[in-house]
Amino acid sequence: MTVSNDRPITPDLIASHGLKPDEYDRILSLIGREPTFTELGIFSAMWNEHCSYKSSKKWLKTLPTKGPRVIQGPGENAGVVDIDDGDCVVFKMESHNHPSYIEPYQGAATGVGGILRDVFTMGARPVAAMNALRFGAPDHPKTRHLVSGVVAGVGGYGNSFGVPTVGGEVEFDARYNGNILVNAFAAGLAKSNAIFLSEAKGVGLPVVYLGAKTGRDGVGGATMASAEFDESIEEKRPTVQVGDPFTEKCLLEACLELMTTGAVIAIQDMGAAGLTCSAVEMGAKGDLGIELNLDQVPVREVQMSAYEMMLSESQERMLMVLEPAKEEVAKAIFVKWGLDFAIVGKTTDDLRFRVLHQGIQVADLPIKDLGDQAPEYDRPWTPAVKPAPLAANDVPQADVADALIKLVGSANNSSRRWVYEQYDTLIQGNSLQLPGGDAGVVRVEGHKTKALAFSSDVTPRYVEADAFEGGKQAVAECWRNLTATGALPLAATDNLNFGNPEKPEIMSQLVHAIKGIGEACTALDFPIVSGNVSLYNETNGQAIMPTPTIGGVGLIDDWKRMARIGFAEEDEAIFLIGAPAGWGTHIAQSVYMRDIHGRTDGPPPAVDLPLERKVGDFVRELIRDGLATAVHDCSSGGLALAVTEMAMASNIGATIDILEGADPVAVFYGEDQNRYVVTVKQGDRDEVLRLAEARGIYAPFIGTTGGASVQLGSARPVAIEQLQKAHESWFPDFMAGELPATE
Repeated sequence: MTVSNDRPITPDLIASHGLKPDEYDRILSLIGREPTFTELGIFSAMWNEHCSYKSSKKWLKTLPTKGPRVIQGPGENAGVVDIDDGDCVVFKMESHNHPSYIEPYQGAATGVGGILRDVFTMGARPVAAMNALRFGAPDHPKTRHLVSGVVAGVGGYGNSFGVPTVGGEVEFDARYNGNILVNAFAAGLAKSNAIFLSEAKGVGLPVVYLGAKTGRDGVGGATMASAEFDESIEEKRPTVQVGDPFTEKCLLEACLELMTTGAVIAIQDMGAAGLTCSAVEMGAKGDLGIELNLDQVPVREVQMSAYEMMLSESQERMLMVLEPAKEEVAKAIFVKWGLDFAIVGKTTDDLRFRVLHQGIQVADLPIKDLGDQAPEYDRPWTPAVKPAPLAANDVPQADVADALIKLVGSANNSSRRWVYEQYDTLIQGNSLQLPGGDAGVVRVEGHKTKALAFSSDVTPRYVEADAFEGGKQAVAECWRNLTATGALPLAATDNLNFGNPEKPEIMSQLVHAIKGIGEACTALDFPIVSGNVSLYNETNGQAIMPTPTIGGVGLIDDWKRMARIGFAEEDEAIFLIGAPAGWGTHIAQSVYMRDIHGRTDGPPPAVDLPLERKVGDFVRELIRDGLATAVHDCSSGGLALAVTEMAMASNIGATIDILEGADPVAVFYGEDQNRYVVTVKQGDRDEVLRLAEARGIYAPFIGTTGGASVQLGSARPVAIEQLQKAHESWFPDFMAGELPATE
């Protein structure tokens, strides 16, 4: 790469910046001349898919984003939701997929660092993190290496920074062989009257660079994240950022201290597209221009060009508009924390984005057009095709007990302990539930009884079979997992991971998934307050499974009444609350069909949203009133895996009945939605039945806790010890290279 700003703008150079010919023509018409090399880079950064959402913006606008508790919805660094008593929770989820495939440790680590900055940029102290990870088939030659690097990167950054990782997902499928997913979530606590935004205000005010120095790492990262992979993937390694969690910890403390001084007028994380995106967004939101002098930017490498400085994605950096009278106070804080503090520009009243370097103006662009005039596409999409249901006689049989042992010890249903034990789950001393349950739970610091619950969910095979129902189900399962702890679900963030939107069949997945997400969020009063879209997740034309991850936050008024998944005692009654008349009937798209019989045909289970809400409200009532002693939602693996996970968590067995004449496979492995397994004391059985009947909810008594085994209907009992061994051994064996290649 030449450092010259006079590099000729050729069709190949334009294409290498991810710009289509018609998009380049649009640039020419907006600025009335050929752009400089630096200006081309700026347009490339601002108009790529990762920053502009040009393929998804039309559909994202349809999502519900408002509610009585929503303080700040999409459009800022993170969403903000009121949790009473003058407190609020600030949270967001975003992807670092492409970088993590190229360089798994740093890709995952800087994904964690970036999402943490999004949270504390708003004035919140991070209190919880989660991650949703999806890898290729276990027998793919790169999978073990990628798992090892990503998990180490997530742990290395989060543990050093000092935030507990309280939940997440890990899934394997061959469709992620060439393009893994790393979705990072963070949440923080702040005071509702002390939220900081990125909108610049005031003319002639200093624009200040904060944090670490700028290097060449990550140059062009956002553009790389907006393109498919091919054989040249190794050439993209320099576009991956390098993180330093200890610098980020200092940046957190310095920023939070700075925010108490009144010095901050606006503040923005330097994330994707670095200095370019942060400066343009701050100015454009405030209807102001920005002038930057790159000679004042702290750098750690010599002879950096304007292009490199503007597009670098070096980590642990912020940009701020400063109250001039507070300059010395602000600077002293950053000097104390060993961080850079440099005035690199000023706000202007001319709506121009000017960049100076070595006394030369290398960019002079209309600032609003960089964002507001980014292309917005209404891409063609194919109509939804609903898969045909399975025939009544098309439910392949297997021994129920044998299937249970195989499923609990399979790649996608085994324990994730090997993963989460590499994360610090207890730091800060407020974690109330460790990973492995339905949701992570963290006490609200300074409050006697209040806690927050966090969950991340999506079932990609459902979305691929029927994107609308799959989108609904992702929201409903997240809502259900929060409910299962006793939390009132407050709001959600989405991370929409799809293939190439220029293909109508991929665009159709995105459109219908968003429609399903929107319908579910509306029905469940679960607004989307932040999020991220990651497209072009393809390698050599092979797309990932459509994966619209939903991260949710719920509020627990009194954590002493919180529910857990482990059975509390022996000889307690087990109910299946929200069950259909046959307890379980929907076997298509189940893990039983996929992992036992190798079949992925048929429709996913439908989500009855009014029933979902009614059942969830009832379950929270049982938890709040102290009737429920253990709660677990039914999801992948159906009733069989739900009961077994409760047994393994407590070392208390269970005996489950079956309806006369019912198909045991459908009852135990069907994945019907809106169901919870709930235990109560025997003396409370009649009261629970009475309450359920009064609310019009079917809640059959299905069995009793006790013993040292799990017995499903007439199937032979399986010892908890045997189940635990299968459940706990898959991941360590896989990572040790001890599984056969066919596993």
